[in-house]
Amino acid sequence: MALMSMTGFARSAGEGAGCRWNWEVKSVNSKGLEVRTKLPSFLDGFDLTIKKLASDQLARGSVFVTLGVSLDGDEGAFVINEERLEALFDLAARYADRPGVQPARLDGLLAVKGVVDVTSREMDEDEKVALEARLKDSFAGLLDALKAARADEGARLGDVLTAQLDEIERLAVAARTAAGDRTEAMQARFRQQMTKLEKNDKPVPEERLAQEIALMIVKSDIQEELDRLDSHVVEARKLLADKAPVGRRLDFLCQEFNREANTLCSKSSDSGLTKIGLDLKVLIDQFREQIQNIE
Repeated sequence: MALMSMTGFARSAGEGAGCRWNWEVKSVNSKGLEVRTKLPSFLDGFDLTIKKLASDQLARGSVFVTLGVSLDGDEGAFVINEERLEALFDLAARYADRPGVQPARLDGLLAVKGVVDVTSREMDEDEKVALEARLKDSFAGLLDALKAARADEGARLGDVLTAQLDEIERLAVAARTAAGDRTEAMQARFRQQMTKLEKNDKPVPEERLAQEIALMIVKSDIQEELDRLDSHVVEARKLLADKAPVGRRLDFLCQEFNREANTLCSKSSDSGLTKIGLDLKVLIDQFREQIQNIE
């Protein structure tokens, strides 16, 4: 089973080029491939490289990539906005004599947004190029881990989908049996009606009887629907074993499954066959829910 899910998660860490970094990537289902990144501001433009690498390895999914980078030996420097701090002291002194107002403390004023900033050293262009090269290699490994996680989830989904196809196949066999029993019952009822018509003073013409019989057979025959249902099951099993992304084709095939189940229910005049058709519709809907996560 070579199915790939669109759901996965991976995390990795590394160091080199005078930096330490942490990657985190997660993906969920989507109609196409969409890659969103959250990178440090000094790596402006590197998101294009990330998206290119991801698109080379993944076919579908909404992928979220987060990267954190810290520079070796960069503990950051504190910069105090003294003008703002003095303004806060003046403001505190102005209201110091108000009832219930506590005296201003330095630690409290330093905590006010904009009073203290932490600055980091800037990377030169050579350092940035070296870092991006290391990050590119590191991200390639992260994608491998994500694909492994998606493959594990795909294998689990494959088992579920195979079991559901087995059940669809079983219901199709049950529908054939029910259809055969229904045919015998319809023939019995038709013979009874013919017996009544023979006693009628105005018998029905043979040509009209033949037309009614043909119309009844066409309306009630579900052999074609069951044959197509069988062929859809065979095709679905082939897709589940395919190594290429098959999520879209499986989704289309589900529409065909549902069409046959709807027709089966509409042609059924028997409660047993109707129940089988409804069970098929429920199962096909569950099958379609599962394949929404298939790449």
